[in-house]
Amino acid sequence: MLLERSIIQSVGFRNVRQGGRVTGFQFRVRMPSYRGMAASLIDGIAVRVGNHVDVGPEVPQWTFEGRTFSRAELWECSDLRWPLEETATVTVPLDGGLPPGIHEISVELRLRMSYIPLVHQPSVFREQRVITLAPPEDGGPFKYGVSLYSFMGDYGTVMDLETALASIEDIGATGVEILGEGHVPGYPNPSTQWIDNWFRLLDRYSLEPTNYGSWIDTRLHPGRGLTVQEGAQALHRDLQLAHRLGFPFVRPKIGVVSDDLVPDPIWRGAVERNLDVAHELGIVICPEIHSPTPIRHPVVQEYIELIERTGTENFGLLIDTGIFQDRPIPLRDGESRETRPAFFDGIGVDPADLASIAKYVVFVQAKFHDINDRLEDQQIPWSPVLKALNETGYGGYLSSEYEGERTAWRAIEQVRRQHTILRAIASGLEPTNTYQKEENHA
Repeated sequence: MLLERSIIQSVGFRNVRQGGRVTGFQFRVRMPSYRGMAASLIDGIAVRVGNHVDVGPEVPQWTFEGRTFSRAELWECSDLRWPLEETATVTVPLDGGLPPGIHEISVELRLRMSYIPLVHQPSVFREQRVITLAPPEDGGPFKYGVSLYSFMGDYGTVMDLETALASIEDIGATGVEILGEGHVPGYPNPSTQWIDNWFRLLDRYSLEPTNYGSWIDTRLHPGRGLTVQEGAQALHRDLQLAHRLGFPFVRPKIGVVSDDLVPDPIWRGAVERNLDVAHELGIVICPEIHSPTPIRHPVVQEYIELIERTGTENFGLLIDTGIFQDRPIPLRDGESRETRPAFFDGIGVDPADLASIAKYVVFVQAKFHDINDRLEDQQIPWSPVLKALNETGYGGYLSSEYEGERTAWRAIEQVRRQHTILRAIASGLEPTNTYQKEENHA
């Protein structure tokens, strides 16, 4: 597992409960020195969080290897070490804890370095960091997950599989979505060792597989498209792998033939040839409704027609919430509105349109681009979107799909912010029994 470069880690920021009441909060820090050190060399950590708390270095408690110590107790330890690759948990007493939302944490971490003249001791490491504290609400009628696509750019460079799963579990989410060709080493034939580790980590972090992203690359061969048989084989390959990894949903990204994402005509044959296999494996194939394709579009009607004609329960619709974007994504360096796709400005689908396709929706990717320091999403209108989903009776996953700026580690905090928004809104929704899509296909 890899740590964030900051001394203060995003993962692990939470309120602490004892005896049924909140008694403080805690966060994790990494060793800022270039070597691991004996824990008795820790001279304490001063902590300030806005106007909520400001304590000296002697106050916080330290947790290593499941054991908690005061600073004085650390000084008496002769066999406890703080290695570079492990975090320490810092707990600050505060009756009632911190309120949910975005907080600026400031620390002064003090370490005694024996090889530095005493006049310059202790060595002080100062840092400020903004982190979101998730709310205590249970999130209303929905389940919550995260797509590893959210961490694109970080994954494989500053983040590994366990780091990603730990960050998902830390916000109370229970589902994980992956891309077969993006997150499975040795795809499409991962080693038994990797598969065993996949399930070990899912168990460790109390997560379940949700949606597996696959591709039918219709431009695989220059000069010709894929045949129906080749497309069916590509989908079959990923259905088998998704099943091995425990996924109930497979999203095939099918090659397109138009600007509004009309899929290659082979899609129908490729899917229909795999419906029996999907049934045997307990998987629902679910192409996504993705901007610039709105809900009221011939493509969506063709998907629904296939469901109605075949009577299958193994094909459904995946909604990408980017279709509800109603404000533009800011221009990036070198971009202009004339040179980038028009849908980056948002196609503004009315969330009320969900009602017309509700019974076919099996999964929701909660696409977003940026949430500011006031917990305001800059592109997606979450209140009407969640209200509309709730009114249809949807109770499945909202799976975060961050697609914003790719500065290292930014995605972790952005996903924390999104889950804070989603849960706060959803906790205030009235329950409905209009329609409920259950995961009873397995």
